Amino acid sequence: MTFEEHIVRYEDDKEIFYLAAGPSQGPLIIFLHGWPAIAKTWKVQLQTFASLGFRVVAPDLPGYGRSTARKVQSDYAQEKILTGLLALLADTGRDKAVWVGHDWGCGPVWTLANTRPDVCQAVAGLAVPYGVLEYGLDEAVKHVDRKRYPEDEYPWGQWGYQAFYEQSFDKANEWFESDIAGFLKVCYIRASPDHLDKPAVTANVVKDNGWFGGAPKPPSANQIPDGLNSVDSELMGELVAAYEKTGFYPADAWYMNHKANNEYNTKNAHDGKKVDVPVLFIEAKWDNVCDTVHTTLTEPMRKFCSNLTYVSVDAGHWVALESPSEVNAALTKWLVERVKDWWPSQALPTPSKI
Repeated sequence: MTFEEHIVRYEDDKEIFYLAAGPSQGPLIIFLHGWPAIAKTWKVQLQTFASLGFRVVAPDLPGYGRSTARKVQSDYAQEKILTGLLALLADTGRDKAVWVGHDWGCGPVWTLANTRPDVCQAVAGLAVPYGVLEYGLDEAVKHVDRKRYPEDEYPWGQWGYQAFYEQSFDKANEWFESDIAGFLKVCYIRASPDHLDKPAVTANVVKDNGWFGGAPKPPSANQIPDGLNSVDSELMGELVAAYEKTGFYPADAWYMNHKANNEYNTKNAHDGKKVDVPVLFIEAKWDNVCDTVHTTLTEPMRKFCSNLTYVSVDAGHWVALESPSEVNAALTKWLVERVKDWWPSQALPTPSKI
């Protein structure tokens, strides 16, 4: 399937690049990637749902790929991200969509559900539940499993890497950029069930003053067998090219707006954090950073989302890449059962006349 390529301009000089496919009048689904990704990481979902008759869109989020990637930290606060996404929505000619996010892509999905339910037919989040990431690091730390991460040793628990950005932002960027191909190849390694029983490597980043025990640079790409990755070599090449273009400053700057994000979501919450549109959460069961198995991380979502569907998939953090069939099946079932009015009529079989 060939994807259309579009650019929407907003705030005078900013641009969002996005991929699109499917019938122009099909019900709209917008897929938002996380860190460190690009729109193309949704390619299997775009192909699947376009073939079912949906109009599908996936942007390079602000700071990524072919979208504007200025070295201005405030550009990547959720309030600013929403401005771009609402411009994208307007560019499609629609006034609402089903929004699907993964990792940091869940930040704007949940913020939209919380503050702009009028543009949400329904929302889905992969790996990161509602009511945490979009409210900032302090909120995430409240849900740390203190048996696994004693506070005196791990004050931020598995979220220590996010504190490291705040303490050593330039150092973090420079480290990733010292071997972009090597870092991305490590980042996209498939998870396994034994990851869930081990402390996350992200917990030690502050203590070690850097990633992987404070290593001077990431492992080189040729040290990592291709078969371990959740993306193929073609997509990995596109990822590397994207980050060679933008560097890591813009993507990492998403982590530098916790206070602003908390204030925005708190001030603009539609109904005291309550979300009444249909919500799907796909748990990445083997994700030991966004750990929803041993922690209370999903409690805010369970409390505030009145129409919640919860699906657990045996996969790591890159759940849509590691288990695309299971993720697509969960999305399809949810759309059929909970978002019936959004199912494309042209995708349904026409009964034969008897």
